[in-house]
Amino acid sequence: MIDLHTHSILSDGELIPSELVRRAQVKGYRIIGISDHADPSNLASIIGSLLKVRDKMEYYRNITVIPGVEITHVPKSLIAELTREARRLGAMYVVVHGETLAEPVEEGTNHEAILAGADILAHPGLISEDDARLAGERNVLLEISSRRGHCLTNGYVAGIARKCGAPLIYNTDSHGPSDLTSEEEARKIVTGAGLTVDDFALMQQHAVDLVKRAVEARR
Repeated sequence: MIDLHTHSILSDGELIPSELVRRAQVKGYRIIGISDHADPSNLASIIGSLLKVRDKMEYYRNITVIPGVEITHVPKSLIAELTREARRLGAMYVVVHGETLAEPVEEGTNHEAILAGADILAHPGLISEDDARLAGERNVLLEISSRRGHCLTNGYVAGIARKCGAPLIYNTDSHGPSDLTSEEEARKIVTGAGLTVDDFALMQQHAVDLVKRAVEARR
């Protein structure tokens, strides 16, 4: 199981990173990305803290921790700048908090996130066909989410991604231990969105490929 969208107490999650990793390990995860919510006020501190976890990876057995960040509710004109800054500070991947129906995200955030080269556009809500096509052209992964509220448009996102050729990824957007899903649970959520078990396998491969690219970029 690979999940590249989780949160710790470095933003609004319930657990310190090590406990989040341990609980994910018990749940069957082999790779977990921690991508806490960030804006200009805390971007550097979040990434710096997660890099300290990454630097102790020899002690975390049978699971790989990937330090990321989720740029969240910032003015859309700041997304490109913060994406560049996150990578400069050492984030191995960048998530942008998309235009979910569950929150008042600024209109146009999806488009700016794709233009900025985010790796993952989280819970993109009723993303337009034009933006879905652009995501396909730029290999920005659109998220199928297990998070309550954000999951309301999973079926729509799945359908428009298929129509427009956009790649998908499954993530939990976990904020607490009960949000983590097993691989079996994840498959059910994906098939519930109108996709197939094979689609889930491809989504997990997209996550693996993203991690490989991130590792290579740091060498």
